[in-house]
Amino acid sequence: MTDRSGSAPGAPAKPRILVLANQKGGVGKTTTAINLGTALAAIGEKVLIVDLDPQGNASTGLGIDRKSRRVSTYHVLSGEASLDSAITETVVPGLFVAPSTLDLLGVELEIASEKDRAHRLKNAIAALKGPDVTKPFTYILIDCPPSLNLLTINALTAADAVLVPLQCEFFALEGLSQLLKTVEQVRSALNPKLTIHGVVLTMFDPRNNLSGQVVADVRQFMGSKVYETMIPRNVRVSEAPSHGKPVLLYDLKCAGSQAYLRLASEIIQRERALRAA
Repeated sequence: MTDRSGSAPGAPAKPRILVLANQKGGVGKTTTAINLGTALAAIGEKVLIVDLDPQGNASTGLGIDRKSRRVSTYHVLSGEASLDSAITETVVPGLFVAPSTLDLLGVELEIASEKDRAHRLKNAIAALKGPDVTKPFTYILIDCPPSLNLLTINALTAADAVLVPLQCEFFALEGLSQLLKTVEQVRSALNPKLTIHGVVLTMFDPRNNLSGQVVADVRQFMGSKVYETMIPRNVRVSEAPSHGKPVLLYDLKCAGSQAYLRLASEIIQRERALRAA
């Protein structure tokens, strides 16, 4: 017998695994991973961010120096190291990161002929113990590269649900349609439990008529899957990564920080509704 998280009675609940994916670049995907993770940690969750983007921007934005990334997600996917050995503490209490390096660019070729190539990350997460076994991770957020390659397929195969950051610009829906097709393909072939957790609209500018039209179009297309919270275009959000900090540490009172706190609360509410269903 299992509880609603899939764990046996008395066993620690399994972490909820959310993948942040969008094959379009510049939509606020990494920024959302960093700041959503920080916001979830701020309200008491224990969070691991898995950086699967070879650019490693999520790691950099959390203050992890490139020289200190001796064990990275490259070593995890190539089978050279466990996910536990890659986990690094951040300056945010309760928030950890498995950092990325440019070596990830080559991992696709290295594992392309392996039978378990799409399940490498899923298997690594299944073996995860975490830095404190008495308080396991409650959320794992996976930051993907801006493409639908084997790294993204690994993330989708490992995940419970997809969180889609969507910029309030003209081609937003076009990119969303392509991602939804990929999610459906992964659900059919690799991960039948995969769902769309929600779409978060980013870089919203209320002074821009186009932003308002995109919001209306996406809400009509995706309905209740679109989060009520929208992330505004905010200069403090853009500045924070250059200081190696989430915006919630850089400027807690700015509009961007407050939006990410609201988004974290909304995600928790959706999770509770799912467990109660």
